[in-house]
Amino acid sequence: MRRLSHILAALVLFVASAQPAAAQSILRDAETEQLLQDMVDPLAEAAGLGEGAVEVVLVNDHSINAFVAGGQRIYVHTGLIHEADTANEVQGVLAHELGHITGGHIIRHSEGAGTATRITLLSTLAGIAAAFAGGGEAAMGVMALGQQVAVGNYLSFRRDQEASADAASVEYLSKAGISGRGSLEFFRKLQAFEFRRGISQDDDREYARTHPMSGNRIAVLRGDFEADAAWNAPLDAELEERFRRVKAKLYGYQTEPERTLGHFPESMTDVYARYARAYAWHKDARMDRALEEVDALIALEPDNPYFLELKGQVLLESGHPEQAIAPLRRAVELTNSNPLIAPMLGHALIATEDASYLPEAESVLRAAVGRDHRNPFAWYQLGVVYGQRGDIPRAQLASAEQQIMSGQPRAALMSARAAEAALPQGTPDWIRAQDVAIEARDMIERMDERN
Repeated sequence: MRRLSHILAALVLFVASAQPAAAQSILRDAETEQLLQDMVDPLAEAAGLGEGAVEVVLVNDHSINAFVAGGQRIYVHTGLIHEADTANEVQGVLAHELGHITGGHIIRHSEGAGTATRITLLSTLAGIAAAFAGGGEAAMGVMALGQQVAVGNYLSFRRDQEASADAASVEYLSKAGISGRGSLEFFRKLQAFEFRRGISQDDDREYARTHPMSGNRIAVLRGDFEADAAWNAPLDAELEERFRRVKAKLYGYQTEPERTLGHFPESMTDVYARYARAYAWHKDARMDRALEEVDALIALEPDNPYFLELKGQVLLESGHPEQAIAPLRRAVELTNSNPLIAPMLGHALIATEDASYLPEAESVLRAAVGRDHRNPFAWYQLGVVYGQRGDIPRAQLASAEQQIMSGQPRAALMSARAAEAALPQGTPDWIRAQDVAIEARDMIERMDERN
C-alpha cells in the first residue's frame, strides 16, 4: 500500500506540473514597456496578429526565461534582459514565443497532459487489478512502466511544440526583415549555461527534457537563418541604444548599490553608467548624488521623458514633492500622459498636501486609469483624491479597484458593496461597483476551491 501511495502521489505531481505557471511579480516601467512593445510589434505584424496585438510583460525574476500563459501576452524575465547583449537577441526570443501563441500551444497543452494522464490512470488501474490478483511485484512494474510511458509521451509532446515555435520564429524574423543572428547567439548562451550546469548534451538524454538540446536547435536553425535575406541586415541602431539604457537601468534598480557602483565606477561618464548609478545612489538614500547623475543626463537630453521621470521620482521619494512636480509634468507632457508616469505626478500633487492641486491630481489620475485600467497604484492615488474631497463612495470604488488587483478580493467585495449602496443607481460608477463585486466573489470562490 505504501508503494502504491507513492505512485499515486507521483501522478498528482505530474498532473500539477502540467498546469500553467503561477502568477509572478510583475515589474512595470514606462521606458522598458515601450521598448519591449517596439521590439515585438514588427514580429507580431509578421505573424499576422497586427501591431499592438501582443503585450510583453516584464517579470521581476533573475532566471533566464520567457513564456506565454494564455492570450496574446509574452512574459519575459529580467534575468533574460540581463543575459542578452543585444535587442536582436531578445527579439529572437520574442519571435519564438510568438510561435507558441500562433500555434495555440497553451490551448493544446491540455492535449499532451490529458493523453499522459490517461496513460498513467490506465496503468494504475491495471496495476491495482494485478495487485488484487496477488501479483504485488507485477502490479508495481505495470504502474511504474505506465508512469514512465506517460512522462515520456508528455515530454515528447512538449519538444514538438518547441521545435514548431523555433520554425515559426525563423518565418517571423524573416518577414520582419530582422536578422536571426541574435536568435542563434542566445541559443549559444543557453548551451553554455547548460554546460556550466553540467547538463548532458548527449542526444540519448533528450528524451528526458521538455526542450530539444540547445546544440540541436542551433544546428537546425543555422541553415535557415543563414539562407535568409535578412541574415546580414544591420541591427536597428536606435533600438539597440534604447536596449543598452534599459539594461543599465534595470541593473541599477535590481542590484545592491555597492555592486552597481563597482560595476559602473564614477570614472565612467557615459549615459549607461550614469543611469545605473542614479538608481544606486537613490537606493542608498543619497539624493544629492542621485540628482547629480540625473541632472547630467538631462543636460545631455533635456527632453528625455524618462530622465525627467527619474528626477521627479528621486525628489518625490526623498520628501520633496513640490520640486518633483515640474519634471514630472514635463515627462507626462512629452509622453502624451503615459499611464505609468502620470500616476507619479498625481502622487506628487497629492503629497504636497495643497488642496489647490487636487483638481489637477484627479484629472491626471482619471486619465491614467482610463488608459491603463489595471494599475493599482493609480487607483489607490485616485481613492486618496476622492477621500480628501469628501467623495466617499467613489473613494470606496477606487479602493475596490485597487484591492481586486492587489489580490485582496474580500476587502474589494466590502468596498464595492459600500460604494454600490451609496452611489446613484444606474450611473456608470454604480454599474462598475457591481462588476467589481462580481469579480471579487468569483475570485473568492476560486481561492476557496483551491484551499
